[in-house]
Amino acid sequence: MSNGRSVLVAGATGQQGGAVARALMARGHRVKAISRRPDSDAANRLAAAGVEIVGGDLDDAASVTKAASGVDTMFLMGNSYEAGTEAETRQGITAANGAKAAGIGHLIYSSVGDADKKTGIPHFDSKYMVEQHIAGLGIPYTVSAPVAFMENTAAPWAIDGLRQGVYAAALPPARVLQQICLADIGAFVAALAERREKVFSQRFDIAGDELSGEEQVRILSETLGRPIAYQELPVAAMRQQSEDAALMFEWFDRTGYDADIAALRRDFPEVGWHRYRDWARAFDWSVLERATG
Repeated sequence: MSNGRSVLVAGATGQQGGAVARALMARGHRVKAISRRPDSDAANRLAAAGVEIVGGDLDDAASVTKAASGVDTMFLMGNSYEAGTEAETRQGITAANGAKAAGIGHLIYSSVGDADKKTGIPHFDSKYMVEQHIAGLGIPYTVSAPVAFMENTAAPWAIDGLRQGVYAAALPPARVLQQICLADIGAFVAALAERREKVFSQRFDIAGDELSGEEQVRILSETLGRPIAYQELPVAAMRQQSEDAALMFEWFDRTGYDADIAALRRDFPEVGWHRYRDWARAFDWSVLERATG
């Protein structure tokens, strides 16, 4: 394709970064992945797929600068679940500084939908602090802010429930929640990399669908060919595990994401946005048949 980019991807061994790397490669771009463990199995799988693996640590600006040499774009994301919110902010700021020192031509930062709305959710606020820092660096940047992942339906904490015919979430069954699949996040970031100066200094909340838990279980029942029931979990029980997650679900119920799905489909048709039903039909549900433990 024309205007091929060379892109350094952070988090490429994870779900979202991996989706970004795959989308970029599918569209003919050259991908480098920065990894703290360049010899890991996940990194080796990326290398086998054609990704150049470079060692580096988001906590080390000099290593990011070195990794970013020879690329024109960088995709930066953090992981508060692994590192904690304070570390996520610190790493994001450090890595952005490293990208600036490398003279990166376009920094694409992955935040979260509505992080700029003072939600009070710790892992939203931690990302927004990085957004604010990047906006003040004086470099070309774009913020991609996805909503909840459709893949959460089949996340490790949900699989056992689905095996037993139950999909559980800490929301009333009729409460609508915006969602997006990983493939659409990757395709959207690829679109941003290609559009470049047309999207500089812009922030995009991105979603592919919005539906309630009741609607989700109808689609899951049809797709799996067996009844799946919706179970509302008490937020108080979630709070015992994670105050951050409890605050998020309370915000989902009270306010929720508000990405303009119609505008995204109109303005970024190349993404090929998935509705939840599309995602569910394409997902490999053999994960439900695998042995536990």
